[in-house]
Parts: sequence; C-alpha cells; structure tokens
Amino acid sequence: ESGARGGTGFVGRALTQLLRSRGHQVTHVSRQGGKDRITWEELSHSGLPLCDAVVNLAGENVLNPFRRWGDAFCREVISSRVETTKALAEAIAAAEQPPRAWVLVTGVGFYRPSPTAEYTEDSPGGDFDFFSRLVSSWEAAALIPGSPTRGVVVRSGVVLGRDGGAISQMLLPFRLGLGGPMGSGLQPFPWIHIQDLSGIVCHALEKESVQGILNGVAPSSPGTSNGTFAQELAAALGRPALLPVPAWAVRAVFGAERAVMLLEGQRVLPKRTLESGYSFIFPELPAALRDIVA
Repeated sequence: ESGARGGTGFVGRALTQLLRSRGHQVTHVSRQGGKDRITWEELSHSGLPLCDAVVNLAGENVLNPFRRWGDAFCREVISSRVETTKALAEAIAAAEQPPRAWVLVTGVGFYRPSPTAEYTEDSPGGDFDFFSRLVSSWEAAALIPGSPTRGVVVRSGVVLGRDGGAISQMLLPFRLGLGGPMGSGLQPFPWIHIQDLSGIVCHALEKESVQGILNGVAPSSPGTSNGTFAQELAAALGRPALLPVPAWAVRAVFGAERAVMLLEGQRVLPKRTLESGYSFIFPELPAALRDIVA
C-alpha cells in the first residue's frame, strides 16, 4: 500500500515507521523529490500516483503551540494548510482509480475551550476563534462529494512523544526542576501519545468500516488538567513540579493566539475512536510519560 502524506515531521516519521512495519509502502509528498517521494508539482501535473490511501498531516506544525510564529504566519498557514488539503482532495477526486481511504489530521482546537463541557465527535464547534475556524475550513477542504473514497478526520490533542511535539519543549525546565503548571493549572489538557495518534491513523486506513470524525485523545485525558500533567511529568522525571508559569509569561513566550491553547483547554472524549475498535497503547498518562522520558 502506498499513501501520500504531507510531511516528514514529528507525526509523519512515527506514522511512516508504523505503516512500513505493517508491510505498507509509503510515498511522501514533499517540496523536494527523491526516493519514495513525489513533489507537489508532480502531484498537480501528473495527478495522484496509484495508491490505496492518502494521509494529510500537513498541519501538525500549526497546531503545535511550541512553534514560533509571526503575523504573516496566520494568513500563510491558513492558505498553505487548506490549499494542500484541497490539492490532495482534488487529486483524489480526479484519480481514475481513486484510493480507498483519505485521512486528514486536524485538532481538538475545533471545540470551544471550557473547564466543564465534555466533547465527543458529534459536539458542535468550529466557529469561535482563529484555530476553530482554521480547523473548520481545513476539514471542509477535505470533503469530496460523491467520492467512493472513505474519508476520515482525526482531531488530535497535544501530541506527546520523545523527539518532538510538546514534550521536547517542556523537558528542559522540568529537568531543571523549574517546570510547573501554566496559568491556573486547572484548565483541561487534552493529550495523546504519538504511538496512539499513529495507531489511530493506521487503524483508520486498514479498517474499511471506519469513517467520519475520530477524536485523537487518550481515554483518560478528559481527567487531565494542566496542573496534573505538570505533576505527572515532574514525577516521571523524579523532579518537583514547583514553579507555576504565570499566564502573562505564557502569552509573552507563545503569543496571545497560541497561549490560549495552553491556558485554556477542552475535555475531549474519544467516543467514536473507541467504538471503531481502536485499543489504546497508552490510555493513562503516567505510563505514557514514563515511555517518553525513559
């Protein structure tokens, strides 16, 4: 099986490894060509290569609150993420032999942050701030009306893994004993281990009955606050979680728009993900963190 996907990023590397270990062939769509790669230009000229499935991870950097951005970023990000999704959707729609599955990874930023509300895949959202509108237009760009290709959207939480994502930015202060909760620490912290995010995408590709929206968050994550996360990370490192990081400092470092992702959060339930038969490798936070910081 080959799948075209955006990015050799953090999630892309983990997913590629998992798919290859399961005997699938993977081709990346990237700016540069090369072995097992095609360029976006080739895609637009020659169409989609023959493949069973297409995965679009092009947006992972946007949703990672730990990437810097400037003002131009917003316009650029929206167009680049939504445009890559549109380009892939159009290539799928135009293919003589369309792929069987089309998976897009977006984010739980679709749901409105709230200390109490709990969201399933059927909950409304998508129209109250920059991120929710980004996710809406991104998911809309993936729709291919009347297509025989199965469409799946995975709304991912904060991805935890060893060599990238949120943890890599947090480790140093925590290792120094300076890590702590952000802001009040009471806000929900929707998380998922990278192996489970890759696992859900792989499950969606391999299981013909899976379609529609799946929440990519660990089953125990609705009970995780930013404060408990800080405590568990400190415990996994054998350090105290001492210093709360005041909200103003989070805004200063990450910018107001992304600070929201850290200072506010959503309780998200992976209801349809579990119903689809996916079983989590890291459903609980302590084991997930032990795996990562070991």
